[in-house]
Amino acid sequence: MGRIVLYMWMSLDGFVTGPEDGPDQGLGIGGERLHESLVLGAGDDPATARSDDDVDALVLAEAMATGAVLTGRRTFDHAGHWGGDHHDGVPIIVLTRSVPDAPAPGHARYVTDVREAAAAAREAAGERDVLLHGAEAARAFLRAGELDELALQVVPVLLGQGRRLFGEDMPAELVELEPIRTLVGPGTVALRYRVTRAPREP
Repeated sequence: MGRIVLYMWMSLDGFVTGPEDGPDQGLGIGGERLHESLVLGAGDDPATARSDDDVDALVLAEAMATGAVLTGRRTFDHAGHWGGDHHDGVPIIVLTRSVPDAPAPGHARYVTDVREAAAAAREAAGERDVLLHGAEAARAFLRAGELDELALQVVPVLLGQGRRLFGEDMPAELVELEPIRTLVGPGTVALRYRVTRAPREP
């Protein structure tokens, strides 16, 4: 089975959005700077994303080659559910604390258990990797020992405030990462790590 890989664009001081992020302002105040090198097509469809930055273009191609998407409910809602299709009709597994009355649109479904969500995404992706979205979801899968790799695109900006990728709710336990790749582009530094030791919740 493939790996669960977190793909995130983040500021040098660790933020993945600016302050006051929400459904009408998904990246918060100033957070658009993190995706400045990316251009989306009509309807803000992630599958249409392009970049003149060769490093970003490579990372985007890898992300769009994944066989399933794992995401947190907050990210899913703020992204307008991607219209029910993130890319290529692959399954979207949404981790949520409670399942809403209305069914998830398109190729998405809601799951309340972290390990169940990870297993469903891995099975759906087959031999391909799973794309993981969302800061809170990333921490949940890391705590559960279900996050295999991190693909972090670091943008040379300090946002100062917003939503941190790794916040204060992380366990007081060492997480070891093995560097796999470092690519330097004109607008980002792409870092890829393998998780070699993570906290495991009972």
